[in-house]
Amino acid sequence: MKAMLVKELGHPSKMVLEDIPSPAPGKKQVLVSIIACSVNFPDTLMVQGLYQFKPELPFSVGSDIAGVVKEVGEGVKHLKQGDEVFGITATGGFAEEVLVLANSVFPKPPMMDYKIAASFMMAYGTSYHALKDRAKLKERETLVVLGASGGVGLAAVELGIIMGAKVIAAASTQEKLDICTKYGADATINYTKENLKERIKELTDGKGADVVYDPVGGDYTEAALRATAWEGRFLIVGFPAGISKIPMNLPLLKGCQIVGVFWGSFAQREAGKNMQNTMDLIQMYGQGKLKPHIDKVYALEDSRQALIDMMDRKVKGKIIIEP
Repeated sequence: MKAMLVKELGHPSKMVLEDIPSPAPGKKQVLVSIIACSVNFPDTLMVQGLYQFKPELPFSVGSDIAGVVKEVGEGVKHLKQGDEVFGITATGGFAEEVLVLANSVFPKPPMMDYKIAASFMMAYGTSYHALKDRAKLKERETLVVLGASGGVGLAAVELGIIMGAKVIAAASTQEKLDICTKYGADATINYTKENLKERIKELTDGKGADVVYDPVGGDYTEAALRATAWEGRFLIVGFPAGISKIPMNLPLLKGCQIVGVFWGSFAQREAGKNMQNTMDLIQMYGQGKLKPHIDKVYALEDSRQALIDMMDRKVKGKIIIEP
């Protein structure tokens, strides 16, 4: 099979496309023939050796996959050869085949195409866990989403609206904000041209945001935290703009919570709750409430460019690799 391999850590341009042996599934594993794999920001960090999980070289990045079960390992009862599936794996998605733990794979709904299925787990899983389990977002609360046009950001915009919140989308360009408006955001902020803290205060009549969803980091974190309401919840999701140093007097003065969101660990530690969340999300999709935005599709040999585009923040919604 063909796989795009990281053989030395560094820039995505160093990845190489090679033929490697097809793997055999072990106990409670399935071998999936990949039809689509989405690209996520952690993939760009993993290639550079900057992610908290550091696989042994060589490896392929790619965690959100959709495809067809080619072979099942010992002890797998709920899946069989030929089943259409989608799911999550630590690595290996930038390839024609991948081994996945059987409990991390779900039957693909017939109405969901492979590109959508490959876009689903990490973006919606992260955002739903963040808003439902970690923030306990309530109707009529105000939700501010930073990086709102990205994969997890746009998912948070959609889910916030479904959950009855007033959603303020913040992003770096008008083009990105236009997508957020199309997806139903009540208001937008261009944080490269507007004062993020002051605009949040203006849009909330001085109260501040009940919940802030931050998959961006950098200087935007402190600015948004300063615009958080009394007893607000500030969700730490990711750091593409850098890891912030937060003045710890701010949560004291605001009586607010700074809450970490690590969906991958949650999915492993609380598999039952994650399964229920996934079923909720599939139901929402079936009802037409969720509409993942696919920005661009790349061939496997072009996956270096896909990662570069992600690093350069050129992506709106999700991008897909099709082996």
